[in-house]
Amino acid sequence: MPTDTPPQPSPPAALLAASSRLLRPLVRLMVRGGITFPVLTDVLRRLFVEVAVTDILTQPKARTDSRISLLTGVHRKEIRRFREMPPDSTSPPEVVTVSTQIIALWLGSPRFVDDRGRPRSLPRAAEPGSDAPSFESLVSSVTTDIRPRAVLDDWLSQGLVSMAASDHVVLNAEAFIPRPGGAEQLFYFARNLHDHVSAAVANISAGDTAPFLDRSVHYDKLTLNQVRDLEAFARDVAVRALLEVNRKALELIDAAPTGDEPTHRLNFGAFVFNENDLPTQDQPALAGGAAA
Repeated sequence: MPTDTPPQPSPPAALLAASSRLLRPLVRLMVRGGITFPVLTDVLRRLFVEVAVTDILTQPKARTDSRISLLTGVHRKEIRRFREMPPDSTSPPEVVTVSTQIIALWLGSPRFVDDRGRPRSLPRAAEPGSDAPSFESLVSSVTTDIRPRAVLDDWLSQGLVSMAASDHVVLNAEAFIPRPGGAEQLFYFARNLHDHVSAAVANISAGDTAPFLDRSVHYDKLTLNQVRDLEAFARDVAVRALLEVNRKALELIDAAPTGDEPTHRLNFGAFVFNENDLPTQDQPALAGGAAA
C-alpha cells in the first residue's frame, strides 16, 4: 500500500549518519590543529584493534590476529605492528590532579566554606599555634610534595586566585577554567567527551533500562536575546548543581568506611551550546523545545 512516509534507514546507515555528525566538530578541531587524514587513519586503525581486543573479544583465546582482522578490517601485518607498540598514556597532568583536588576541597568542605556555602577568603598562613583554616593548610591537606607558596604563585599567574587585605587569598568564582589549548583543557576535553559518549553508547546498547543519565533541554527558533537570557540562567543552574554534587562527594568520602576499596569513579557534567541555526532546503527550522 503506498505511503507518504519515507523508508527508515537500516541501523548501520543510521549509525553511520549519527557518527558522522558526532565526528564533525572533532574533524574541524583536528584540521585546525594540523592533524591530517593519514595521521588520523593510523590512529583509527590502532583504536579498532584495541577495542576489538579489550572490549569485544573478551576471551583471550579468541584474540588471534585473524579474528581481529575479520572484525576490524585491519590487515594482520598492521595488527602485529600495533601489538608491539606501548600503550598510550591516559594519566592526567599533575597540575590537573593536584589543582582540582585543592579547589574541590575549597568549594565543598565545611571547613573552607562559609555559612552560605561560598568558599572562604583564607589567610595565606595561619597564626602560630592556630588550627584555623588557611591557604597553606588547604594545600597541605591535599599534597605535601608541592609547597603552598608554589601553588599560590601559579594560581595567581593564572588568575585562579587574588590577594585581598591582610594577606588573604580569594578564590576566583570561575575557579580552574583551563587555559585554552593547554594540557589541562585537552585532558578534560578528552575525558568529559569520552565519558559522555560512553554513557550514551551504554544506553543505546542496553537491553532494557538505560543505565546512565543522559538528558538535555533543547529549544529552536529563539531570538538572540532569548538565547542570551536562557544561557545565563542555564549556566547559573549548572554551576549550583556542580557545587552540590561536589559537596555531596566530599561528604561521602569523609564518611566512607576504611575497609571499602576506592576503585570506582563518577563524572557528572553539564554543558550549554547555542548557534545561529539557519534553515536550509534540506534542514528546515524546527519550532518549540523538548527534553531528551
